[in-house]
Amino acid sequence: MAESAEPSATGPIPFAEGPRLPEGFHAAVAPTPVADPGLVRVNDELARELGIDPAALRSPEGLAMLAGNRLPEGAEPRALAYAGHQFGNWVPQLGDGRAILLGEVVDRHGIRRDIQLKGAGPTPFSRGGDGRAPIGPVVREYLGSEFMAALGVPTTRALAAVTTGEPVRRGWAVHPGGIITRVAASHVRVGTFEYFGRQGDVESVRTLADYVIHRHYPEVAEAEEPYPALFSAVIARTADLVAHWMAAGFIHGVMNTDNLALAGETLDYGPFGFLDTYAADTVYSSIDTGGRYAFDQQPVMARWGLTRLAECLLPLLEEESEARVGRARALLDEFLPRFETTWRGLMAQRLGLAEVREGDGELIHDLLQAMADGRADYHLTLRGLADLPDTAGPADAAVVDRFSERDAITAWLARWRERLATQGHPEADRQAAMRVVNPKFVLRNHLAQWAVDAATEEGDFEPMERLLAVLTDPFAEHPGEEELARPPRDEQRVERTFCGT
Repeated sequence: MAESAEPSATGPIPFAEGPRLPEGFHAAVAPTPVADPGLVRVNDELARELGIDPAALRSPEGLAMLAGNRLPEGAEPRALAYAGHQFGNWVPQLGDGRAILLGEVVDRHGIRRDIQLKGAGPTPFSRGGDGRAPIGPVVREYLGSEFMAALGVPTTRALAAVTTGEPVRRGWAVHPGGIITRVAASHVRVGTFEYFGRQGDVESVRTLADYVIHRHYPEVAEAEEPYPALFSAVIARTADLVAHWMAAGFIHGVMNTDNLALAGETLDYGPFGFLDTYAADTVYSSIDTGGRYAFDQQPVMARWGLTRLAECLLPLLEEESEARVGRARALLDEFLPRFETTWRGLMAQRLGLAEVREGDGELIHDLLQAMADGRADYHLTLRGLADLPDTAGPADAAVVDRFSERDAITAWLARWRERLATQGHPEADRQAAMRVVNPKFVLRNHLAQWAVDAATEEGDFEPMERLLAVLTDPFAEHPGEEELARPPRDEQRVERTFCGT
């Protein structure tokens, strides 16, 4: 086996030229070839969006590229440098320990996007690790990112997944290896700014800020004060992202600053999960023993991470040093109102409300409280509301009977219908609008585990394919797949998720 990937004379990926961050922001490194790669799947829709022929990725040359055995023409493989606060603790150097950026492409919409191999071997930032990924986390990330994309949540995407034919050891266990090809608007993180900011390297922070403005926020370039405008824009985009998470019942699980992307995309599908029974303090991550990143803590922790970004950007603010902190705090105060407004709007849509009016926030919160008290399933409750008529009747049992405490939900339904009546919309229109924002199918933990176990233990990717068929179109009925829409039985519940590193 070769020691490093060989260059390819031709390549299926149309890498683009463009602005580059200088040396010091990354390290040149080639993927480490694997013994016997096998193709799991190619994301045809995403490939075409990126201007890539899916058939080329399925070819022997394409598989060699996806496995890291051959570099496509135009690739400039790099491992990115960054630092971060992990569970509140400062770590001065992290970096891409098992991910290698091949290059950038400009997609069909004119948007520049990174293409990265995750699990492609050690890098200078591996800190003694093997740089590899077990196939289980590859399957989970593929499923998670594609489901989130189908929900309309900003996210990285999965272009392809392969097996490596090599074992990966985690603790006492040995798993088959895998590599996922990840696509992102970029991989610049809060932790990237921290890597330079906490060293006092103001010029590198400025270089990075200028790069982010050019790539992600060109509208602020002409602002009178571009750096405060950049920070405000990042705050808004992050608030909107977390609002989408909360409306989707998504728990990231590891919201460290190295996983907060400046582009406002969901980054790093490690110990993530989606709510079953609604409980605001739900934690799935096996490493989040203190509940720092519990479901209801995500807005607070996103603001905490943005505060770390503010500390890096302070030297770029034009105020006198004494006034900079006050300016940054004033900008940070924009986060929670923006989050609340976006989240309330998303939840109003889920309840069939065409606009947010006074009192709707209380209606939303009271439904969540009724779910919590009645131990009701978050997703089935919201989807069930879409099927109810505008007048009370026997059909209500389909929702009410899912609650262990029924008085509160019965009273809430009466208030909800009173609110619906003020809109004057036809019942069928309201129901149809609710069904395209409340998914019937959700990537529940037990379903993800089913796909992971099949891939890991038997090399069977049929469960993954079956799930993708419904999760990439989660609002449709999919007759014959009702089993995949059901919540877990008690013996199926998965209470802990793992990152796979």
